[in-house]
Amino acid sequence: MSTVASSVNLLTSSSSSSGVWSAAWKRFKSDKVGMVSLAIVGAFLVLIIAAGLGLVAANWQREVGVPNAPPTFMGPAAKTEAAAIAVPTGPNVDISAIDPLAPRYKEWDERAATYKTVDTIKRETLPFGADRLGRDVLAKAIKGAEISIMVGVLAAVVATLIGTVLGAIGGFFGGKVGDLLEWVYNVFTSIPGILLIFTFAAVLNRADAIIPKGIWSIVIILGLTGWTGIYRLVRAEFIKHSVREYVRAAEAIGASTFSRMFRHILPNVSHVALVQLSIHVVGFIKAEVILSYLGLGVAVDQVSWGTMLAEAQSELILGHWWQLAAATLFMAVFVTAFSLFTDALRDALDPKLRGLE
Repeated sequence: MSTVASSVNLLTSSSSSSGVWSAAWKRFKSDKVGMVSLAIVGAFLVLIIAAGLGLVAANWQREVGVPNAPPTFMGPAAKTEAAAIAVPTGPNVDISAIDPLAPRYKEWDERAATYKTVDTIKRETLPFGADRLGRDVLAKAIKGAEISIMVGVLAAVVATLIGTVLGAIGGFFGGKVGDLLEWVYNVFTSIPGILLIFTFAAVLNRADAIIPKGIWSIVIILGLTGWTGIYRLVRAEFIKHSVREYVRAAEAIGASTFSRMFRHILPNVSHVALVQLSIHVVGFIKAEVILSYLGLGVAVDQVSWGTMLAEAQSELILGHWWQLAAATLFMAVFVTAFSLFTDALRDALDPKLRGLE
């Protein structure tokens, strides 16, 4: 009886959700790597919000440079085409007898002059270079960050919510409810992931009038196919925690089932869900690349890191590597910062570290 009483006192005095989160924030602030990562992730979020509002990269589709303009530090490309076409002919020299193309030279010169006049407003170099149409690669990378990060984060949140809720229900209640959820889990995991993605994509394509092809269709596809791993881990944690003393004490003082599941147990297993959230954000950003390459991703009038990487394949053959480098750099910085941020947040929420303070 004394054990139950002491557990009740501990529960009522220091186990409120607000106390858990405030203590976690205090531990997180002491992690320098976590704070730097949070600043980088926050900068990316500000960037994509500004891009969404049209404050930056609003004219990413505009052809501001010459086709495949190199980055600024490389300088302008050599103009070999004009030198190759130039034919020194005097004003009174008639070479039509020996050159059948001579009558066309004047027309070509006029077209070249017109093109040169128009092209003077286009830049020969850009900070990160230009693509094959002359669009600014930096603006495309910023606008692509809006789509890719939004898809990765939203899809990961959907998958984490589905996996966490189903895992909590299956692990806490068990019995027939748990068996039913286990059957659903086994059905999803028995189908290869890529085939499952194609199946949902085919279904959503038929329902295009309800859910147009684009960001939300990708979020739904990835969210509905990516929850299984989270479910398995959260279910195991809830099975372990549901029989512990602090949960029994909460039941003894009349806490509801919902309160025991999501107010008392969930904060103690949230580090598991956060780790999976981080992993899925990274994985879903990569999955968006694959889906966009296969034509199942964002619409053709949008840009993402995936579409940039797909376009860069043909440009690499000609030695134009800057679009690949820009998309890869942006993706690597965000993915690394986000992973370190969630690792620090996991350590701050880990119940095993709370007793060390």
